[in-house]
Amino acid sequence: MAQGITHVTLTQQQDYQFRIEFESNMPALISDEPAPLGGGTGPSPVQMLSAAVGNCLSDSLLFALRKFKQAPDPIRAEVTSEVGRNADGRMRVLNMTAALHLGVPAAQLEHLDRVLSQFEAFCTVTQSVGQGIPITVQVFDATGAQLK
Repeated sequence: MAQGITHVTLTQQQDYQFRIEFESNMPALISDEPAPLGGGTGPSPVQMLSAAVGNCLSDSLLFALRKFKQAPDPIRAEVTSEVGRNADGRMRVLNMTAALHLGVPAAQLEHLDRVLSQFEAFCTVTQSVGQGIPITVQVFDATGAQLK
């Protein structure tokens, strides 16, 4: 059962460079493949996929913590996507690792164990992408301690 529709329009500018336009008069952006295929004038599709996963996980973590009136800001996410050849010799995103960094020490946050056990399940993008690509999620606090 669909809850909404998202629509984007991609228009080729030149070679592998595309202008991407979004709904609601949001600013457009340019995507491009890196050299030697493209000119590297914008993020590649793999980079945008990585950003979408990191952004959604960060949103889910922030929402879950704010539900308990916690302030983890600023959250930072680093997503690494391994690209390589699959069994058929085709280029694919083989796996992703998302490292989320809280802006405060864990000791300053209440209900953290509960949040860490649940927030991923509410991330629409990661749960969808993760059906086809293995995604490892790590969470660190501001001191660098790994919490998940």
